Amino acid sequence: MTQNWIDAAAFSSVPQDDVIAVQIDGKEIALYGVEGEVFATDNICTHGHARLCDGFLEGHEIECPLHQGRFDIRDGSALCAPLTEALKSYPVKIEGDRVWLALE
Repeated sequence: MTQNWIDAAAFSSVPQDDVIAVQIDGKEIALYGVEGEVFATDNICTHGHARLCDGFLEGHEIECPLHQGRFDIRDGSALCAPLTEALKSYPVKIEGDRVWLALE
């Protein structure tokens, strides 16, 4: 199955050690800059419907601003209570100054 890559953002617009939100095809995606890489997940917490771009990023973990649950941004896995459901994560590639995502 071939992936449909979508131009999501300029690489230079993704801050290192922080998270931003982008809208792609009506979907809100969180882009995380960590150690020169970019990771992407859904931006809405699976537990409390909070925006993860308002959370606290430490290493490869994003903490939800509502109930302090943490997700691994590399694969979306839920790391602690009160979370029980993983986030959807997306493949990312960098070409030049562009961040591309495969949403399907």
